[in-house]
Amino acid sequence: MNKSRIYYTLIFLSIIFLGILSRKISFIPLWIGDFLYAVMIYFLVRIFLPFKNAFGIALLSLLICYGIESLQLYQGEWMIELRKTLFGRYVLGQGFLWEDILAYTFGILTAFMAEKLTLNFLNQKSA
Repeated sequence: MNKSRIYYTLIFLSIIFLGILSRKISFIPLWIGDFLYAVMIYFLVRIFLPFKNAFGIALLSLLICYGIESLQLYQGEWMIELRKTLFGRYVLGQGFLWEDILAYTFGILTAFMAEKLTLNFLNQKSA
């Protein structure tokens, strides 16, 4: 496993921890969890595609987040049962909200910009 995958995996796991923690602390707004979910998706995609350009990763991550949110509009019986499980609740969510789309967009943009700034800083430092 190359270094970048290790870094992305550590970031991914940290975001999962922060996301779960954000749901346990009552004064943290719910949209923070959705924001962190999008950041987590960005770095999950990064783990599998570490050498793709950041813009492509951001677009793919947005498509995944929007797709999962749109899937919440489907109310088939088997999907409702799946959403009652821990996996279904955390991964698939409970219901479609436009606010979630906004939080996902903001989360992906933040992850994209943070990565670009970090890579630019590291490249300048090594030059």
